[in-house]
Amino acid sequence: MDLKERIDDNFVHACEHMLHCQGRIVVTGMGKSGHIGNKIAATLASTGSPAFFMHPGEASHGDLGMITPGDVVLALSNSGETGEIITILPIIKRLGIPLISMTGNPDSILSREADVNIDVSVSREACPLGLAPTASTTAALAMGDALAVALLETRGFTELDFARSHPGGSLGRRLLLHVGDIMHKDERIPRVREQATISEA
Repeated sequence: MDLKERIDDNFVHACEHMLHCQGRIVVTGMGKSGHIGNKIAATLASTGSPAFFMHPGEASHGDLGMITPGDVVLALSNSGETGEIITILPIIKRLGIPLISMTGNPDSILSREADVNIDVSVSREACPLGLAPTASTTAALAMGDALAVALLETRGFTELDFARSHPGGSLGRRLLLHVGDIMHKDERIPRVREQATISEA
């Protein structure tokens, strides 16, 4: 199935949970899924949906305290059976907050336990050995970007909003930095006498 065909009711429900989230979107994943999750969290945060990444291994050693009752959890696992994530599921469920999963196995434990599962399964990896996460991570990343863009559009997130969260980038400088912010004023303006030579100036 083409990835764009997975933009279905489950995708819409996931967006609704994130859109109505009163807290933050907590993204979690282990290994390569964790790297993808980290990027998804960063994209969400920079496009108007407050989010952060929580390492599932650290979660069971205190970092679960990062999660608050108003949050939404987005858990990534290609197998849907990642031990570090499965371990923390009972705590997440006990908090009574929405759990969205993004897996490559809709029959997995994570998929079944989630309130909404987004299917990002691929027929095979790009790796010739069929082992290294390649096509599967690309699919998860693309779906994460799709979620961020859908939320961005629904929130009415503007170019100026984007600039405010990217003041160090070229867009931020173009939209937020004015001549008056950097120009010398009053006594700070360099002056030279009319009679001064080039070397003196």
